Amino acid sequence: MKAPATQEDTVLADPRSDPRWHQLALGSHGSVFTSPPWISAICATYGFTPAAALRLGWDGQPRAGVAWVPINDIRGDRISSLPFSDRAEPLTDDPADWKALTSGVITAAAPLTLRCFDTAVPAGDPRFARIAAAAWHGTPLHGGIEDIRRRLSQHARRNISISERDGVRVEARTDRDAVHQFHGLHVALRKHKYRLLAQPVDLFDHIWSAFAPGNGIVTMLAHAGDELIAGAMFLAWGGSWYYKFGASRHDHLALRPNDAIFWAGIRWAVEQEARLVDWGLSDLDQPGLVSYKRKWATEERQIVTLRAGGEHARSHAEAGPMLGELTRLFTEETVPDEVTKQAGALLYRYFC
Repeated sequence: MKAPATQEDTVLADPRSDPRWHQLALGSHGSVFTSPPWISAICATYGFTPAAALRLGWDGQPRAGVAWVPINDIRGDRISSLPFSDRAEPLTDDPADWKALTSGVITAAAPLTLRCFDTAVPAGDPRFARIAAAAWHGTPLHGGIEDIRRRLSQHARRNISISERDGVRVEARTDRDAVHQFHGLHVALRKHKYRLLAQPVDLFDHIWSAFAPGNGIVTMLAHAGDELIAGAMFLAWGGSWYYKFGASRHDHLALRPNDAIFWAGIRWAVEQEARLVDWGLSDLDQPGLVSYKRKWATEERQIVTLRAGGEHARSHAEAGPMLGELTRLFTEETVPDEVTKQAGALLYRYFC
């Protein structure tokens, strides 16, 4: 007969399938990035195996948790909580629980990196060094749709009117084909504007497969006439809708298609009775993106990147420059977009 749980119990779990993790991830500290569907999609795409530690109360119910992914590849050994995620706060605000959860995760063999709000418990942990910061924006959805529109910046309201006047049409699509249409825009934008590789289409397929059964994904596609000119993907978790990916064609920006999509995303979230639209992470070295999201958001916070351990980690200093040079070569204008797309599918897993 199993002994009753005590307050000191810490157990390991698979965050993709353990119902105790699912329960915690729906709580106040959870986000789409700690949700089982997101973790499942990331791990299925890149071949990762996640782990989680849970703290159990006297009754055996989970009261705290943290998840991570160990990574061993050409860049060396490291631990991420969690890879390719805007943020992944631990599912607790108790420093004692946090210390217990990470006692076997922070080691000299591999550095542990995580992103979280600067008010989360790891931000005050002296074991961690702060290595980067970013902005976060959110739009609360209290009040009716007209109240929300009035709370937007004057600039945002004007751009909504421009897109409506010029006939930009936004479709809200929940099918897999819409995800594929968006991915084509995404590859082109990252290549031609940012000289970056795009995430593989397999990731988008896995995200759709993970979130669609719970009606947790919508792809907004903006058209000028019959031409696709912009798109975005929103994901739902815990009463919020998350703007995760967006792309547009530069030659149609005068029509303000991104503003049309943001407004359509807000209206969709209101119809789904959500409490918040989460606009995600914006790097501080992209002030244009930060300013753009400020037009739509009434909440702004800071996300910090923290790192601990790894003093004796295996690493390969030459891997980063090599990946940078391969990215430069595969995003040259003379390289066909299909080749750039395939390069992203091959190399993107190493960028975490």
